[in-house]
Amino acid sequence: MKETLSVIVLTQRLSKKYRAILQRLPLPYKRKKSRIANLNLKKMKISDIKNQLPKVETLNFKLENGSFVPEHFHVTEVGIITKQFIDCGGTIRNEKVANFQLWNANDYEHRLKPAKLLNIIVLSEEKLGMEDLEIEVEYQSDTIGKYTLDFDGKDFILLSKQTNCLAEDSCGIPQEKKKVNLTEFINQNACTPGGGCC
Repeated sequence: MKETLSVIVLTQRLSKKYRAILQRLPLPYKRKKSRIANLNLKKMKISDIKNQLPKVETLNFKLENGSFVPEHFHVTEVGIITKQFIDCGGTIRNEKVANFQLWNANDYEHRLKPAKLLNIIVLSEEKLGMEDLEIEVEYQSDTIGKYTLDFDGKDFILLSKQTNCLAEDSCGIPQEKKKVNLTEFINQNACTPGGGCC
């Protein structure tokens, strides 16, 4: 019963599209909602966070596992990170993101207000010429963890970034084989009386 209630609460926060998908899944998959649903969530840009900050009373950052960044966190950096690299297929690529760094100190009474973060972002736009970039958040895990940012209507969600091959077509990664139901295959190619295949 408790698990079913938590599924209902989590499902209410999702868009109608994802809610419909989750309702068709068996219960064990529904418990892992955040991993399934976050695969296609929108990655926030500077304009997105600027629109949301005036609407929240408190500034909360939540990890995918449901735990929160301690409320006494600091935003120690807001900046621009540019990366120029060559992928394994030989293509030269350029990436640019807005970077926020979250940090915890032992000043447990500290509380960063949404308006203060908004002022820091506006100052970064003025002084650094920051464009409307996708946001990458750095937060301490075993090492510096990197996250994209989303918003669930109340809390900002840190979505784990994953490594990926950007040149799958040219670096020899085998294509995922399409799974075919054998009965469908047999029925499509079966000879029927009067079909002319025999």
